[in-house]
Amino acid sequence: MKRNLLLTIGLAIAIIAVGAVGCNGYFTSEPEAQSEISGLIWSQQSTGIWVTGEGKVTVVPDVVVLSLGVEAQATTVAEAQRQAAEAMDAIMNELDDHGVAKKDIKTQFYSIQPVRRWDNGKEILIGYRVTNTVTAKIRNVEDAGTIIDAVAAAGGDYARINSISFTVDEPEAYYEEARQKAMADAEDKAKQLADLGGLKLGKPTYINESGGYIPVIRDYYGVEVAPAPTTPISPGETEIQLTVQVVYSIS
Repeated sequence: MKRNLLLTIGLAIAIIAVGAVGCNGYFTSEPEAQSEISGLIWSQQSTGIWVTGEGKVTVVPDVVVLSLGVEAQATTVAEAQRQAAEAMDAIMNELDDHGVAKKDIKTQFYSIQPVRRWDNGKEILIGYRVTNTVTAKIRNVEDAGTIIDAVAAAGGDYARINSISFTVDEPEAYYEEARQKAMADAEDKAKQLADLGGLKLGKPTYINESGGYIPVIRDYYGVEVAPAPTTPISPGETEIQLTVQVVYSIS
């Protein structure tokens, strides 16, 4: 009995000793030891001044993106498809006549759906609806109104203009300007923080860029456009935005 008690006490002491050694190693003040044990990578990025800089460039959009198409309903799928196909062919011809390249026209949505109604608690099939939608890039903003009118006239009652949006065709040059403004904004913020903290600002040790997008401006949705003389289209202005996160060393 006494021997078993001694063995138990000895085992407990050994476990405590091993735990103490492990804890001492984990909480060591040496960064190298902590890195080896915990697998953490230590770097100078954990110190310094962290700031976020924003850069914005205002531009006038030079591309119009139209979401347009046709919608036809008939008692049979075949008839609905025929009506939709004829109307879409007429619209595609108008786009071609107005200089819209085939590469700038992309099918966005196509569906065939049954159309039902309720009558005295019963669901009755009354026909089928065919929807065909494409996106078309208009690279001359001034032509957008004329093209909308032509599409509406060609598609007739089947024509649909779902939305219109504006964007920039080649934003790379604007990104460079926005990037310069973002870095300048970050440096200004870091200098102010360093002055307030009585520190000397060093060089950047870390830079990360994010954002870099063009907000899409949309004018209207789900509108059935009837033929009208020269629909007015105004692109307005939009902003290209870019954000950088910068870490500066301090001394």
